[in-house]
Amino acid sequence: MEKSFKLDLSGKVVILGIGNTLRSDDGVGSILVTRIQGKVPYIVYDGSLSPENYLGKIIKDKPDIILLIDAVDFSGQAGEFRVFEGEDIQTVNFFSTHDASISLAISYLKNSLKAVDIMILAIQPKILAFGDQLSPEIAKTLEKLEGWFVNG
Repeated sequence: MEKSFKLDLSGKVVILGIGNTLRSDDGVGSILVTRIQGKVPYIVYDGSLSPENYLGKIIKDKPDIILLIDAVDFSGQAGEFRVFEGEDIQTVNFFSTHDASISLAISYLKNSLKAVDIMILAIQPKILAFGDQLSPEIAKTLEKLEGWFVNG
C-alpha cells in the first residue's frame, strides 16, 4: 500500500491516534498524531491509552470521517500499513493491545453518528515489548506517513 497510498479525507475529519509510547512500536499512532497536530486541516486528538475518553468530543465535532491510527497486528510485514474501513473493520482478524476498547469505540461512534465514515490506518508493529524506542521499520513508516499528512 505504501507506494500508492491514497486516503480521501474530504469533509470534516477527526483523526484519533491510539497507542502506548512505553511499549515500543505500539506508540506509533500517538506519536504520529502528535507530529501532525496543528500542521493539518483536521481535528487531531491523541487518545493514547484511553481513546474512549475522546468519544464525546468526537461526537460533538460531528465529523464526516473519523480516522483511527493505531499499531495493529494484521500479519503484515513490520512497518507495513493498510487502511481498513466499512465491513473490513469487522471482518479482518487484526488486533492491537487495544482490541476491546477499539471495538467498543467503533460501535459507539457508529451508533452515535449514523452517517460517519470510520477508518483505521493500521500500522504493523515489529516490537511491542516495554521500551520507548521504535523499531527501524516503524520509524521509517512514521516519517513517510508524517510527510504524507503534512505535505499531501
